[in-house]
Amino acid sequence: MNDGQNQPQNRLARRKQRTRGALLQAAQAFIAAGKLNAPILEITQAADVGMGSFYNHFESKDDLFAAAVTDVLDSQGDLLDQLTETLTDPAERFACRYRLCGRLFRQQPQESRIMLSIGLSLLSSDRGLAPRAKRDIVAASNAGRFKVHDPDIALAVAGGALLGLGQLLLEQPDRDDAHATDEVARDVLRLFGMTARQAQQLTSQPLPDIAASDDAGSAA
Repeated sequence: MNDGQNQPQNRLARRKQRTRGALLQAAQAFIAAGKLNAPILEITQAADVGMGSFYNHFESKDDLFAAAVTDVLDSQGDLLDQLTETLTDPAERFACRYRLCGRLFRQQPQESRIMLSIGLSLLSSDRGLAPRAKRDIVAASNAGRFKVHDPDIALAVAGGALLGLGQLLLEQPDRDDAHATDEVARDVLRLFGMTARQAQQLTSQPLPDIAASDDAGSAA
């Protein structure tokens, strides 16, 4: 009896989830394309949902766009956690995540355009790479791996360099993203007090396969 009652509720929940997901995906495409002034009707048409359905999930376009950005940041954060879960050295974890993020500019172009559209406000976000990077910086400093006196300044330096790298890779599609990312990562590690040899060692480690993790997540 209860199973029969739950089935319509489950179908309704799945339908609402699909609608919300379609709106988020449409919003992310608009943000990545720089179409921040698009009317709600245009977004709902792209998502193939009705205007009424929109207001069942979001109060305004700003509300939708904020949720779309949060969704991207959470997805990236989850991916980085998954790829670096076995690393125990905070300096190695920071370097690995930094190098992975640099490569994501090419492997996840839409998400990366969204990141670049947000700009430096990413550094104060409690989602995505920023809070993870700050935790790693603090932990590596406490462990004597980094020589950092102000974690917020260190995060600003590292984040600013990463965003600058992302813009460069966007403007220069022929540039080797892996080489450029590792070069920037080495410079950041040197600024954090590591020797050239230590920085070279950390940026020469093999990286987890981003594509394989993305495929596994999609299959799930």
